[in-house]
Amino acid sequence: MTRYADIPKPIRSGIVVVNPDTGTPQRIIVLQFNPDTLERSVAPQSAGDSGDSGSGGTGSGDRNEALRLKGPAQETWKFTAEIDATDQFEVAAPDGIHPQLATLEMLVQPTTAQLRAAMKLSQKGAIEISPIEMPLTLFTWGSKRVMPVRLTELSVNESAFDVNLNPIRASLSIGMKILTVSDLPAGHRGADLYMAHLAQKERLAAAARGGSLGSLGLGGGIGGGGGRGGLGFGTNAVIGRG
Repeated sequence: MTRYADIPKPIRSGIVVVNPDTGTPQRIIVLQFNPDTLERSVAPQSAGDSGDSGSGGTGSGDRNEALRLKGPAQETWKFTAEIDATDQFEVAAPDGIHPQLATLEMLVQPTTAQLRAAMKLSQKGAIEISPIEMPLTLFTWGSKRVMPVRLTELSVNESAFDVNLNPIRASLSIGMKILTVSDLPAGHRGADLYMAHLAQKERLAAAARGGSLGSLGLGGGIGGGGGRGGLGFGTNAVIGRG
């Protein structure tokens, strides 16, 4: 008989706000429920993509750049998160889920102290005021996906309220862009974290089960015409079910 104590506790996804100078976590946001689905988009940064309109291209791009990359692929994530105060009766919630919503919204808002400082500079006649820098934000999805991100979308659908009109249930559509070494200055902690994230992808790719040309119906090799013989591949992998 399986005891409840024997059931492994699921790991939660979440967001960690980090001081980019010291690496110290300033706030840890644990999602109440893991999203059921994730939508990811990976767009390669091709050096010679100016002549490709996505429908076959015109052939006007530089042929010498066809296989070159300008930098890391641009990756975006989208998912829907749920917050429900009624699922946590053991936790007092006099303000409903206002605190949780405010925490997420402050990821894309400057603080009042930062705004006052910028206003003082403006009143003193400062010609140029630097944009307000936000803390480094990390998104975590288990130990194999820890990456620096910038929130690009935060849409909130509040669906239930208490007698004081505090929201107690909401669905959030969250979009984020993975920050790469192309987005961050050299030496930035976020750039180092992205490199660690990319290295993790490389390790996982190396662990993929190897495939063979024969399984593709190419037992004679590739490029065997013209008397030159087939071309072998140094890295093979089987994707999906065999």
